[in-house]
Amino acid sequence: MSQVEEDPPVDFDGLENAHGLLWTFFNRKGKGKPNGKKPPTEEKKHYLDAEYTKVRVVDFDLKELVVLPREIDLNEWLASNTTTFFNLINLQYSTISEFCTGDTCPAMTACNTTYYWYDEKGKKTKCTAPQYVDFVMSSVQKLVTDEDIFPTKYGKEFPNTFDSLVKKICRYLFHVLAHIYWSHYKETVAMDLHGHLNTLYTHFMVFIREFNLMDPKETSMMDDLTEALCTPLPPQPQNHVTER
Repeated sequence: MSQVEEDPPVDFDGLENAHGLLWTFFNRKGKGKPNGKKPPTEEKKHYLDAEYTKVRVVDFDLKELVVLPREIDLNEWLASNTTTFFNLINLQYSTISEFCTGDTCPAMTACNTTYYWYDEKGKKTKCTAPQYVDFVMSSVQKLVTDEDIFPTKYGKEFPNTFDSLVKKICRYLFHVLAHIYWSHYKETVAMDLHGHLNTLYTHFMVFIREFNLMDPKETSMMDDLTEALCTPLPPQPQNHVTER
């Protein structure tokens, strides 16, 4: 098992409405959720089954949503999208968090990789998946709410290290998405949220590829899924009614 150290304006209404369905689900009580402990992770990648990969909550090209608009500053665009992805991935994880425990997930794993957490002093720590995700969300929350790093006031400059910090955040968020697919996809399907997860993952991957925010080697473990999801779906047959 390997070890990882660590041009026109676009109408966003469709995607926002789709992601809004996830907020609606999360605010409901846990009706229909699977019960009991998560069974041991199986080697078969169920998330690659065609019956699952074809499920999305939008049917348009997500690349249109990530291309930098002409009138927008690059850092502003990266900041806005990074913050949005942080919130959505945090929300997606929260839907399966009750199944991600120290017992079911004693290590932060995805495919054949175990992720270790490094604190601010560089100390390496092997922790459970929920601990790792908590570290990720806490540290990213601290970054995106720091006015000196993610400025929101007019005229305030982004730091010189902004690009590297965005890349760091994207690596962390990718780890969380990969863990959800690898260890909690069955629960996600049982809650009928795999369409949201697929759409979120596709949107995120298109974004990081557009701006080269991750080394392809770091995401290669999920290349099969990325290829399956980023390939446009075939057009759906339409029913034509002929008036007489």
